[in-house]
Amino acid sequence: MYSVSMGLRDSVPSVESQVLSLSDDVLPEYKLQAPRIHKWTILHYSPFKAVWDWVILLLVIYTAIFTPYSAAFLLSDEEEAARQRCGYSCSPLNVVDLIVDIMFVIDIVINFRTTYVNTNDEVVSQPGRIAVHYFKGWFLIDLVAAIPFDLLIYRSGEETTTLIGLLKTARLLRLVRVARKLDRYSEYGAAVLFLLMCTFALIAHWLACIWYAIGNVERSGLSRIGWLDSLGEQLGKPYNETIPSSGPTIKDKYVTALYFTFSSLTSVGFGNVSPNTNSEKIFSICVMLIGALMYASIFGNVSAIIQRLYSGTARYHTQMLRVREFIRFHQIPNPLRQRLEEYFQHAWSYTNGIDMNAVLKGFPECLQADICLHLNRTLLQNCKAFKGSTKGCLRALAMKFKTTHAPPGDTLVHAGDVISALYFISRGSIEILRRDVVVAILGKNDIFGEPINMYTRPGKSCADVRALTYCDLHKIQREDILEVLEMYPEFSDYFWSNLEITFSLRETTTISGSVNSEESGKAYMKHHMNRSTLSFHRNEKDNTVKTDSKLNRTTLQPLRSSLESRMSTDIGAIMQVLQRQMALVPPAYSVVTSPPDSSPNPHKLGQKLVQPVNPLEMERSAIHSQVPLNH
Repeated sequence: MYSVSMGLRDSVPSVESQVLSLSDDVLPEYKLQAPRIHKWTILHYSPFKAVWDWVILLLVIYTAIFTPYSAAFLLSDEEEAARQRCGYSCSPLNVVDLIVDIMFVIDIVINFRTTYVNTNDEVVSQPGRIAVHYFKGWFLIDLVAAIPFDLLIYRSGEETTTLIGLLKTARLLRLVRVARKLDRYSEYGAAVLFLLMCTFALIAHWLACIWYAIGNVERSGLSRIGWLDSLGEQLGKPYNETIPSSGPTIKDKYVTALYFTFSSLTSVGFGNVSPNTNSEKIFSICVMLIGALMYASIFGNVSAIIQRLYSGTARYHTQMLRVREFIRFHQIPNPLRQRLEEYFQHAWSYTNGIDMNAVLKGFPECLQADICLHLNRTLLQNCKAFKGSTKGCLRALAMKFKTTHAPPGDTLVHAGDVISALYFISRGSIEILRRDVVVAILGKNDIFGEPINMYTRPGKSCADVRALTYCDLHKIQREDILEVLEMYPEFSDYFWSNLEITFSLRETTTISGSVNSEESGKAYMKHHMNRSTLSFHRNEKDNTVKTDSKLNRTTLQPLRSSLESRMSTDIGAIMQVLQRQMALVPPAYSVVTSPPDSSPNPHKLGQKLVQPVNPLEMERSAIHSQVPLNH
């Protein structure tokens, strides 16, 4: 699977085309293929098509703004007469409209050569099938929007002003395609809000153009009570029938019309611009109805956006309320209550309330393994024990790992707890305590637990494990790791030989003179428990030989039983001396504080020795010192 995905990587579209594309942003399966296309055929997800779609989008927006404005305010009889005299190209706006029409025609040609995706998610590149598909779809709308009606009926007669204005509005049909393409941004709250405001302003602009057209038609009648006549009198620019250019300017008329539509759509209605004729009053009623619908739509979407922004906060307060109700119902004591709330707050800040296991359940196992491999990639790359594994073994191990978070002061493992998992620290620091005395401090990339391969049954913890800072740990259960390594026996030996457990928590009890659980606390260097035990047996044998040279076999037998009975007491006394010294100096892996010495040059209290002290040698010295006493 990995090699196949590497081979298909070259056929995936570029990042630029994914960013610029106005189509779906989810990468479909057909984009992972390299379709065989005919000559002069354009892929619908190519960078060129993405850029061209944006160009057409800008031209459509220009059309949506200037076409109604031109049809209402600029296509007057005077303008038509002036164009008849100087020609079609005398107005810059006519030239721009002609260029826009040409671009729309080119877009039709490009659409005839652009691939599409059928219902089976297959890319269709045959020109005949593309043409049939385009004819059945958007061809008619694009054709009507691209026809230059004002150029076709140019110089065809005098009564063409109103007809040209109506026909030019056919270009607005392209907005249907734009609205469908912009639907992909509906998942972004800010984008939805911006699009709603733009839509509101565009509709107000269209209604302003219609409001002016109604007033202009009313002025041509016998009555002179329309809103344009009232505006001329208010501004001191009344209409004069003998002077065609009399009355308010185009700027005054457009701004006033836009002001009226905005005030009507927002239900404000100051009244300084009011409808006077029946036609104007009917149009005002329609504007109010449209404004009510748009007002409700915008406020509804804004409310949904705000709820979406604060949905995480609402879920947090809901979950915290449940935790507090649980504490109140079960009467949890204050120390435990504080720990429970602190853990919940820390876990929420790290995961944002997202349950990874619940999310992954909806995906296939293959995809779950890829996601788990990504989430645990730092551990699998930095730990030496995993570097010799195969891809399949890593995926199986990644599926078994669970992430644990701990705030400062939280106890991860208590003394006497069953060691059911192996812990890998990825962030933060923890401390190992025995009888409330720190014996080790572990940090990033350290491992604690027990050597699982050496014991058939899980042991008990000999110390408490407590977080010093905010910690993130990767945890894998004993049964899970044994199950995976059983499936990959070729990797098992390599894993156990390269796994370096920083601190072994297992509480062990050895036979005939070997150390008890105190041994694991002193040997918190990166050594396995079995090596320490074997080393002690070897040293014990040498000590026995030396003792036999001084005492006979008959005397040694009674001493063995007394030595075994007093061993725990003597080692406990030695550990108490060591703990008092380590309490003054922060513990380290290779430094042990010196106990009080009766030598001629005693060390100062808390002074670090140059050579590390071997706890096994100290215990042997304590044992030998007891022999003359019992003799």
